[in-house]
Amino acid sequence: MTPVEEPEEALQIVEDILGYTFNDTSLLYLALRHRSYVNELGLPTIESNERLEFLGDSVVELSVTHVIYEDFPDYPEGELTKLRSPLVRGKALAGVAKRIGLDQCVLLGRGEEMTGGREKQSILADTFEAVVGALYLDGGFDVARGFVISCLEQMIQDIVRWGPGDHKSELQELATKRLKSVPRYRIRDEGPDHFKTFHATVQVGGKSFGPVAGSSKKEAEQAAARLALVKFGWRKEREARDEGRAVRAGGGPRGHQDGARGGRPRGAGTPAKRGAVAGGGRARDGGVARSAPGRWRRFFSRSGPRG
Repeated sequence: MTPVEEPEEALQIVEDILGYTFNDTSLLYLALRHRSYVNELGLPTIESNERLEFLGDSVVELSVTHVIYEDFPDYPEGELTKLRSPLVRGKALAGVAKRIGLDQCVLLGRGEEMTGGREKQSILADTFEAVVGALYLDGGFDVARGFVISCLEQMIQDIVRWGPGDHKSELQELATKRLKSVPRYRIRDEGPDHFKTFHATVQVGGKSFGPVAGSSKKEAEQAAARLALVKFGWRKEREARDEGRAVRAGGGPRGHQDGARGGRPRGAGTPAKRGAVAGGGRARDGGVARSAPGRWRRFFSRSGPRG
């Protein structure tokens, strides 16, 4: 997908990605406008997406806090904070924005465009939060929360099972110390350029672990590294503790996300569609947030507060 320059086209594409048609499209237009874009138009900074980003930041944090609070009643406050922290950081939100295609739809000034603004973590994370803020104002909390949780669902599952952290660094440190060996990774990819899947295998201590799939090389390598840590027994105690907590908390994450890029989804139904009854928005039969059976469903069927 190439960068979108025309505002009308950007709005259409983002609505397709979200699976939601805005009642007030000016909110979505505002969410996509970076400071550099409004500066070039000669508009005041107040016309950029910064205020919506401020609102969306709180909506994202509340959405994540709500779901982990209800689904992990056995976790004390400190554990919940550790679980939430990596999910609401700019790095995670920027990754989501790029994965679903928001990076190509943010409206940038020419100077920012030329200096690689579409790859900047801060711009991508801010745009994601601004879009969430726009969803909240247009459709209510259930619509915004459904979108946020669908985007972060796989990450929540991974963090609950494996714990937050840099698994590659941990594997390298332990392998060097205990096996006098340095991990080596092999990567292969498959699929079209706009929707590649990467498969990583790590070799360490004469053993091979993988292949493990990921949506990026980094994600696949991290997954292979944590698999090696568990197979060597170096994370066994932690894994057993986390799995035990998940069972006591209600079985752990069992939701399903069938994500799609560029507005070409698989499956049927979206969180936005289920939340539209409460929010008054017009949901589509497409978008990145797909059907979510199991533990996520209750969030999409409740009537939440209006923005």
